[in-house]
Amino acid sequence: MIIKATKKEVGTISKLALLLWQKHNIEELEQEFLEILDSKNSAIFLKYIDENIVGFAYVNLRNDYVEGSLRSPVGYLEGIFIKENFRKRGFAKELLEFCEKWAKEQGANEFASDCELDNQKSFSFHRALGFSEVNRIICFIKKL
Repeated sequence: MIIKATKKEVGTISKLALLLWQKHNIEELEQEFLEILDSKNSAIFLKYIDENIVGFAYVNLRNDYVEGSLRSPVGYLEGIFIKENFRKRGFAKELLEFCEKWAKEQGANEFASDCELDNQKSFSFHRALGFSEVNRIICFIKKL
């Protein structure tokens, strides 16, 4: 079963997200997810097995430029995670399909995502689910 998340699931979502985004801390993730759930331009979908949340997907509607896109808004997969022992069962694909449907309902004609250059698992996931690579980028910054 997949449902749209509410604020009551923020603690569980944040714990899962910490496994995905390990450079963050639980408090900042909880705050960020509370803000996301207040936004009409974002949604979080949860994959349940029995009574347990085993994964989530966070989708955003972007109106700024998105690499490879032709127009706005663009549905954007900001993050997706399935617990290790529930992988390879098609659950991430189900979550992605819910995100794509939501984005289409919001007026998006395109759907995008990204991953780190060295994240081969994420790259393979995206390719397997129909995404095309449109760019590779390394970003720089320096103090003034």
